[in-house]
Amino acid sequence: MEAGSTKQLVRDGLFSLKTEVKMENRKMWFSVTLLCTLGMQQVLAAENVKGDRPNIVFILADDLGWTDLGVMGSDYYETPNIDRLAAEGLLFDNAYAAAANSAPSRACMMTGMYTPRHGVYTVSPPDRGDRRLRKLIPIANTDDVRADFVTMAEALRQQGYRCGHIGKWHLGMGDGNVNWNETVKPGAKEIGFDYSCLIAATNDRVPTVYVENGDVVGLDPSDPIEVSYEKNFEGEPTAISNPEMLKMQWAHGHNNSIVNGIPRIGYMKGGQKARWKDEDMVDYFVDKVKNFVTEHKDVPFFLYYGLHEPHVPRAPHQRFVGKTTMGPRGDAIVEADWCVGELLAHLKKEGLLEKTLIIFSSDNGPVLNDGYKDGAPELAGDHLPAGGLRGGKYSLFDGGTHIPLFVYWKGKIQPVVSDALVCQVDILASLGSMIHADLPEGLDSRNYLDAFFGKEQTARKDVVLEAQGRMAYRSGDWIMMPPYKGSERNLTGNELGNLGEYGLFNVKADRTQYQNMAAQQPELLDSLKQNFFAEVDGYYRSEVEEEPLK
Repeated sequence: MEAGSTKQLVRDGLFSLKTEVKMENRKMWFSVTLLCTLGMQQVLAAENVKGDRPNIVFILADDLGWTDLGVMGSDYYETPNIDRLAAEGLLFDNAYAAAANSAPSRACMMTGMYTPRHGVYTVSPPDRGDRRLRKLIPIANTDDVRADFVTMAEALRQQGYRCGHIGKWHLGMGDGNVNWNETVKPGAKEIGFDYSCLIAATNDRVPTVYVENGDVVGLDPSDPIEVSYEKNFEGEPTAISNPEMLKMQWAHGHNNSIVNGIPRIGYMKGGQKARWKDEDMVDYFVDKVKNFVTEHKDVPFFLYYGLHEPHVPRAPHQRFVGKTTMGPRGDAIVEADWCVGELLAHLKKEGLLEKTLIIFSSDNGPVLNDGYKDGAPELAGDHLPAGGLRGGKYSLFDGGTHIPLFVYWKGKIQPVVSDALVCQVDILASLGSMIHADLPEGLDSRNYLDAFFGKEQTARKDVVLEAQGRMAYRSGDWIMMPPYKGSERNLTGNELGNLGEYGLFNVKADRTQYQNMAAQQPELLDSLKQNFFAEVDGYYRSEVEEEPLK
């Protein structure tokens, strides 16, 4: 099946409307797709797959929406390389991140645990202050994935895989206030990665440096790095004191230290030679990815490739500027697609494409205005990054966690569109089953290898979803949202899901979640409440103090 035909099927069916979903067309689209793939699923037998030890590449985009890709319905730009993964592999219709913002979502995926169990709720680097004083959630929270957790990298390394992480990290570095002039521990190595080259925090936060195997790249010892999230260093320019230095304007927060003409969150001094240029980040990480693949082509490897696109600040390389009509956000998505194309081409060059399982997804739902005036809301036009789903990044509504998810393995996985309910938290157990990894008991991760490889069209019956300490519960076609007090929207404009009363939505019949059926379905509501409270084990609180956006 060609990418264009898959794209057309998607457009003609599930994603044909921008503001509402035609459920009859959805059924027709899914039926047609199944007919197109009739008999293909039998090619992949689970017992044969489990005997293989492919290389594994997990590509995770940052803040990419459910319908931000060409294959998922975007008419504003083309993403042929990512579309290829979807068209020639398995495309999930009901895939979820376990959380609606970066750090907890990535921690859920890496540990196979829901957010309350691993405790990573905050989006901040450790330098931001004493984590014990934060009240983001009703339990103690942390910045870091604990070293005693069995992570995806550790499980794979125990089975002989060489594990590398390149790009956006956001799983914690250091313990408390970090000295960036020394090797930073704990980090990626302490949770199972043999090699890492990563963004220290997020690309809109200081320090704006690359960290390779725990050490800042290109640091001049005579110009040490100092970082503070409390106050500026004397004489250092900020967006407030020196607006004339800005090449990108801030919308909310993001008005502290200026690096590369872009204002950031937090204050930084020193490390001039180590500071990155945002526009060059794409090439820097692509080169690192290619080097890792080449260096490990003779052994099984796991590569976790964290794309920084389309997270703010959106500063794509000049060769991508103007490639879309949607400004920096659209151009950044096209840039991300180029990255995937470079990876696929390099795998083919090294003779590894047929030996590599590739998973592509996003860490959470989309956001347009996340702190910079880059024209994203104004230039979006009729394009809805969340596909008409309510909410987006930070939101408890479906737009916060409903994400694209494709699984590709050339010659092993045939084109399939699956309606199975899956969550990124399940990747750990599913891959663990494939390679016979020994995983601890008590994980929220479940083995749905047959669903991930297209042999089964069913998986989860239910899943717990989280957004900045607030939780929702999807069971079958229904989503139950308990009452939360707080603002309707945050500074991004995205709805947060603080309804003040129980919400009950049939997301198959009402994709946009505007028909609250709680009053009409009291028995169902009671049943879902019981299941939800049993799953979250006392972590629910109706009042949750949100971490304010900067």
